[in-house]
Amino acid sequence: MFRRRRRERERAAPAAEETPVPQREHGPWDADEPHPERERVDLGGLQLPIGPGFEVQLNVAGDQIVGAVILADGSALQVHAFAAPKSTGIWDEVRADLKREVTTGGGTAEEVEGPFGVELAAQVKQGDAVHPVRFCGIDGPRWFLRAVFSGKAAIDADAARPLEDVVRDIVVVRGDAPMPPKEPIELRLPPEARHAMEQQQQAAAQNRRPDLDPFHRGPEITETR
Repeated sequence: MFRRRRRERERAAPAAEETPVPQREHGPWDADEPHPERERVDLGGLQLPIGPGFEVQLNVAGDQIVGAVILADGSALQVHAFAAPKSTGIWDEVRADLKREVTTGGGTAEEVEGPFGVELAAQVKQGDAVHPVRFCGIDGPRWFLRAVFSGKAAIDADAARPLEDVVRDIVVVRGDAPMPPKEPIELRLPPEARHAMEQQQQAAAQNRRPDLDPFHRGPEITETR
């Protein structure tokens, strides 16, 4: 009798709440799935983890922030997030377009297997110079993340590893608004950068100088420890 009642009480007792754990070993993560909590730069549509000595610059198209560049020790990682269809990914299509664009411009591009699946190992021609570049793509739920490695990270596995770890821990915030495929997911300045920009504009107004253009070189966030 005692044992039966104890089992009944155990069944009736509410289960203790458990912290959701990631179902995958690494990201990029979707904002709605369980992912490791850590310090990230909040850009709205993207949350970027950065390490000691990393510098972040923002890509701007018109008045819209569409991407970010992470600089570290002679290497660069450029990331852009786009809307994608619910049922299918777009990396195969985007990769074909990139390959055609690179070869049309006088460069070369070869499909190789990389840490994120099939990627493009390219030689991109810019003027008289040719630069090695790696194009990687990750299809997520209703979003697509493009990661472009250049500098040392394009040819040196050891140099690429810290930036690859950044990609693995990015959180993409797609949102619920309807968006056509390949439309950039809009980003925004993090709070500390917005505050700095407002201070610059106030100082410019007080000194009767034209407003400073915060996007002339790209807003920067530098972490040094």
